[in-house]
Amino acid sequence: MSKRLGKGLDALLPALSINEDDKVVEIPLSQLRPNPYQPRRTFNDDSINELAASIQQHGIIQPIIVRTVLKGYEIIAGERRYRASQVCGMATISAVVKKLSDQQVMEIALIENVQREDLNAMEIAVAYQALIDQFSLTQEELSAKVGKSRSHIANFLRLLNLPEDVKQYVSRGTLSMGHAKAIIGLKDPKSIKALAELAIKEQWSVRELEEEVKKLEDKTDQKKPVLKSKKKDPYINQLEESLREVYRTTVKIKHSNNKGKIELLYYSKDDLDRLLELLQGKIS
Repeated sequence: MSKRLGKGLDALLPALSINEDDKVVEIPLSQLRPNPYQPRRTFNDDSINELAASIQQHGIIQPIIVRTVLKGYEIIAGERRYRASQVCGMATISAVVKKLSDQQVMEIALIENVQREDLNAMEIAVAYQALIDQFSLTQEELSAKVGKSRSHIANFLRLLNLPEDVKQYVSRGTLSMGHAKAIIGLKDPKSIKALAELAIKEQWSVRELEEEVKKLEDKTDQKKPVLKSKKKDPYINQLEESLREVYRTTVKIKHSNNKGKIELLYYSKDDLDRLLELLQGKIS
């Protein structure tokens, strides 16, 4: 299997179009199975029922797109139409059979849903990570494939670091993407969860949540102990200065319990060669 996907939106989305050469066939619903790469995990029942009512009145206006698999067919595009047809009690559904690879199927499923804004933030994050893992993509490469900025990709991927409970809040829509971004920088998972629950309970705006995060960070900074730097031995200071004059570079002497080391810093290969010559001359 190739480790790179296709050429992006322009190369993939035409695969979803139906032209005059495509043959529309009737496929039994019992022979269909959902796309395993479908990033959408929840389907709104009311929306499916509304679509079912429309199908009962007007029929399937646009065939679904499928591919042949070992046992029957796999849905590439049109799972909502398939589910609505089940609600209607239909035996078959109009479909076009396409030849598509796993790579194309996975990316089409993500792009189709993202472009139609059918996914919630967590589903998008999981789908992006799946594409990265499955096909060894960098964030930059994924950005080009799905037509989104790298910062957009990175913001969604950061959601995967949230505590599980908070992920569920984002998934259900009780916590917005903006709220999640406000708390995701906190290091303590308990603080993240506590602020998320408060934001939901108090119905905070994103701005209000950001202010609470800032207050918490300020309190944390105040509790951090101030480390006092050790006063350096004047004798060591004098030695470092003498060595700096000899070798014309930064010199650091680190010592403890009568043991230590001398560091000479160099800034290029020529500088290193110069120091080596000086050292060899002093030793010989």
